[in-house]
Amino acid sequence: MTSWLHQAAARHPDRIAIEGPERRLTYAELRDAAVRQAEVLRGQLRVALDQPPGADFVIALHAGLEAGAAVVPIDLRLSAAEQEQRRAPVLDPSLARGVDGADVEVAVMHTSGSTAAPKPVVLTAGNFLASALGSAVALGLDPAERWLCPMPLTHVGGLSIPIRSAIYATTVVLHGRFDTEAVLNELMDPGRRITLVSLVPTMLSRLLDAGLQSPPGLRWALLGGGPIAPGLLARAGDVGVPVAPTYGMTEACSQIATFGWPLPGVEVRVAEDGEEILVRGPIVSAGAVGEDGWLHTGDLGRFDDRARLEIIGRKSDTIVSGGENVAPAEVEAVLLEHPAVADAAVHARTDPEWGEAVVATVVLRDGAGAAPEELRAHCAARLAGFKVPKAVGFTDQLPRTASGKLLRRRLQGP
Repeated sequence: MTSWLHQAAARHPDRIAIEGPERRLTYAELRDAAVRQAEVLRGQLRVALDQPPGADFVIALHAGLEAGAAVVPIDLRLSAAEQEQRRAPVLDPSLARGVDGADVEVAVMHTSGSTAAPKPVVLTAGNFLASALGSAVALGLDPAERWLCPMPLTHVGGLSIPIRSAIYATTVVLHGRFDTEAVLNELMDPGRRITLVSLVPTMLSRLLDAGLQSPPGLRWALLGGGPIAPGLLARAGDVGVPVAPTYGMTEACSQIATFGWPLPGVEVRVAEDGEEILVRGPIVSAGAVGEDGWLHTGDLGRFDDRARLEIIGRKSDTIVSGGENVAPAEVEAVLLEHPAVADAAVHARTDPEWGEAVVATVVLRDGAGAAPEELRAHCAARLAGFKVPKAVGFTDQLPRTASGKLLRRRLQGP
């Protein structure tokens, strides 16, 4: 395949490619380091990326691509057994074929495991290129782009940033993990010139709580990784934070739709027998395509009167209470509108009368108080009765993945 890194280094050898806490590298320096490291990797089919997030991780990423090996990012927070399983993923041969049968493998990513056991997904050069070009159309592209990445590089939303930056020949500012104060300082410092940042809703909420407002130079905060409460978008808009709501998933190489509009070249429809979102196009991993030619996302959605995609929730999360279907994300969005609520999760509890009862687990803001009945009344004023939680419990923190996705299957009670 064409080397994105070599092209970027030829066009802009002195432009900063990677800027991290420990060091920064120009495109010429990154190319040279990757070429040296690639010499010991040649002949390997896959290469594990088991470095901490930072410049060395990105060098190893490009070294693997230079050597013709697909990279397998390893989350160092996993147990030794889990890490070993990632290093040698068992793949069905059909997963390894490219979109056109001859595309080059770039990465073997693992799904987040928020609703089921993580599974390997092969993403190719064609997938990443289509995703990068579609994202540039959706968000625009500044030749002086500086994309801040506080996302895990073991997640497709994080790994896509250094790959896209190499395709664009622009700068990625690496944090590798989210720290509220560090990210806030980056966004509010005019000298840092951050133009894009990728966040999940919990990250944005914490930044707003910490005082983020009118960040100089920021074109878009790309927001995805889970349901986005309308109240959070309103809070961001009120203080001058430009948000680009995004829907995506690992099997589609990160972005599928931004601002509700599918990326160019991507088709999105709702299944005829229900509300499941189906996707096809060059961003989709070939191994994730069903017999009908579509990626069945497992997400529920609909189109508004302007043909923009709206996400309702996960098909597997649907609660059936007294014969009525309840989407947890809808109830969570209402709970998050309450001024005392910092985070919320809605899930099912087995109930002898209703089959499944809708219940909620809530994290309150520091210093705030709210009784369960107050929160139930708040929901009752805004939702149909069958959607109102039968019980509300409280916790200090909800279980989430490293990328911010709610681990609903770990919730119990109240």
